[in-house]
Amino acid sequence: MFFIDTIDLEGLGNRSYLAGGRQAAVAVDPPRDVDQVLAVAARRGVRISYVVETHIHNDYVTGGLELARVTGAVYLVPAAARVSFARVPVADGDIIAVDGGLELRAVATPGHTPHHTSYVLQEQGRSVAVFTGGSLLIGTVGRPDLVEPRLTEQLARAQHASAHRLAAELPDETPVLPTHGFGSFCSSAQAEGDATTIGKEKSVNAALVQDVESFVARLLVELDDIPAYYAHMGPANAAGPAPLDLTPPAVADADEIAARLAAGEWVVDLRNRVAFAEGHVAGSFNFEADGKIATYLAWMIPWGKPVTLLAESPEQLAAAQRELVRVGIDRPAAAAAGTPQQWVREGDRPVSFPRSTFAGLVEHGTDGIVVLDVRRDAERAAGYVEGSVHIPIHQLHKRLGEVPNGTVWVHCGGGMRAAIAASLLDAAGRDVVAIDDGFEAAEAAGLSIVTG
Repeated sequence: MFFIDTIDLEGLGNRSYLAGGRQAAVAVDPPRDVDQVLAVAARRGVRISYVVETHIHNDYVTGGLELARVTGAVYLVPAAARVSFARVPVADGDIIAVDGGLELRAVATPGHTPHHTSYVLQEQGRSVAVFTGGSLLIGTVGRPDLVEPRLTEQLARAQHASAHRLAAELPDETPVLPTHGFGSFCSSAQAEGDATTIGKEKSVNAALVQDVESFVARLLVELDDIPAYYAHMGPANAAGPAPLDLTPPAVADADEIAARLAAGEWVVDLRNRVAFAEGHVAGSFNFEADGKIATYLAWMIPWGKPVTLLAESPEQLAAAQRELVRVGIDRPAAAAAGTPQQWVREGDRPVSFPRSTFAGLVEHGTDGIVVLDVRRDAERAAGYVEGSVHIPIHQLHKRLGEVPNGTVWVHCGGGMRAAIAASLLDAAGRDVVAIDDGFEAAEAAGLSIVTG
């Protein structure tokens, strides 16, 4: 008998896996906070004998090297991946005995990266699952443009061929277990549903239902923006990430918070957007702990700039710190848990800004105000509010000077990014209203939507 346990990294939109038998297991694409994987192995009562990487990751810092170190497991990395640490190279066709009759078979599936490798889990020679990393995903494939722009078309063609190889070699009932596709920007599109098989993908996956020319042409057109922090993830993983430190950061009082703001550092408020709008430290930015904090904070903050975290509880701080180490923001400069009244110096008061909806925008009227759309280019291409200004959220902190004069009503697709944008504008001294509403409500409210 075998088991497969899934470790969800919801903030990054990824999954990691632990698969094994009665005594031993293999960890696939583990996160940097390896205590999660160790806890799963402990519950199963198995030792981790192998740690495998499907590829050198571009969207998060791997825990593979550290997990192998603390468990004594063999660390398997695709042979063609250029790394600076000791590992056991894996090549196409290699068989790794995991536990009894349970084994992994390496299958070269280039496309997401040139060295990408999938692993077929076999029990007594029968294929029972395939770990596809960033190759074949649920309804799509991993994007091919993260390694080198000049290789993008070549890797897109390789993705098509790799998907067809998996479909040809594996039974239709084989579960497909990808690492990406659940919100990660490593995916060329987002998954619909959370489970699939080779047979299902044969009928719905563009890589398997389109010819290579049609697939490549469409894939290249639909590629989305690349988070800026991705530029740092591949090199960190190739060099070998340092062990993480999740001990609590130094506690900041009101004077230190003010001093750090005055020094141009980032002070990030993790509370929900409603609470932030009602009262916050002037100059602080709002990245909700329950949102995609790791993706958007790492995307927007100048790399290496000190960050101070503010939260409503120590638990919220700890959870955010865990999210951030996964993307290489290792140690907050300082932190504080409590309320805005505790974070401002004596004699100062928290500041606020209003929230509204698209219906509220219609009621107010658009004359004399700025409607700012902070969605990505691909989202705006599907439809936008007539007369609105467009600056994607990940560019806004560098383009604040381009926002026209006047009160800014800012929106995104659901409210979270609008809250980030509103906090940036508020910190810059602009009058702002955060539209906390789904974009689908814009047309229903009576706004004119431009499409095409």
